[in-house]
Amino acid sequence: MPQPIAFDQSHHQPIHRAAIALGSNLGDSQQTLESALVALEQTPRITLQARSHWYITAPVGPPQPDFLNGCALLSTTLTPQTLLATLLEIEQQFGRVRQERWGPRSLDLDLLFFDDLILETDTLTLPHPRMSERAFVLVPLAEIDPDWLEPVSRKAIADLVQAVDCSGVRRL
Repeated sequence: MPQPIAFDQSHHQPIHRAAIALGSNLGDSQQTLESALVALEQTPRITLQARSHWYITAPVGPPQPDFLNGCALLSTTLTPQTLLATLLEIEQQFGRVRQERWGPRSLDLDLLFFDDLILETDTLTLPHPRMSERAFVLVPLAEIDPDWLEPVSRKAIADLVQAVDCSGVRRL
């Protein structure tokens, strides 16, 4: 008699699409960002679906070095809160210390979208606030998913990127 097929619990969980932004302006930023993507790929229940090129961008906030920024698309069976916690944990693995708002950082991982969820809690706002004003997020995101609709405005990323000044964003 054949053995019954076993299913692990993940087969019974929905798969979500998520978009994240990656940034760094301390240390070897390109190596840090590449390593962060590897860390994400090695995280159970997260699959890297697509990644943008890296872009050199002018910083927002206090005087500091230029950033290297990019975006990635993930599929995951994690909840938004657990995915955020995972991103924060990876930041810490790469020496992220939160000292001043918009200050320099070794690694910044921001959860931009989670499906088309609109959410506001004490620890998580989706879609990411201010992302639609930021060329350093929209340019790499438009590269990998120009048709993703921002859930509040219902505008495609390709349309949002047209509405911001992209002059400070240069592909590496």
